[in-house]
Amino acid sequence: MRDPNERVAVFVEGANMFYAQRSLGWHLDFAWYWRTALGNANCTMRFIIRECKCPRIPQQRDFLTALRHLGFTIREKSMKEILDPESQALTRHASLEIEIVVDLFNTADRYDVAVLLSGDGDFERAVELLRSKGKGILGMGVQGMVAPELENSCDRYIRLETIRSAVEKIR
Repeated sequence: MRDPNERVAVFVEGANMFYAQRSLGWHLDFAWYWRTALGNANCTMRFIIRECKCPRIPQQRDFLTALRHLGFTIREKSMKEILDPESQALTRHASLEIEIVVDLFNTADRYDVAVLLSGDGDFERAVELLRSKGKGILGMGVQGMVAPELENSCDRYIRLETIRSAVEKIR
């Protein structure tokens, strides 16, 4: 059980969690998680960072609406299209890690523990710096989608499949 005075902020890398849920074959129950998994902690902020795929399909719109009702702040970034001059292949990409890192540091005075739902190793240095400033970092992700450097830099890393019975959304 967590200290009821501990301030917790939740940061979700939306694209990573989308693919994590696809890999798992089941969906996370975000409402249950924020009510229960954080114990008695005071959840001060909730951010979900996702790429913008426009136009949105109705399920995406409904999902974002539900998250806003749960108290999430949604940050979106437009996809960039990049043409490879040699192959003429067009790729779409939105690098969202910087937005999460900015929010992690800009809000650091408002939380004691950050819960980071991602498996991206690009967060390693930010996590190390936050820990050196006394912040706790709990990472969460899926087996096979977690960079070892992120897992090793967090205070604790939980694989979502190990807590499935607690966090699966039953439809």
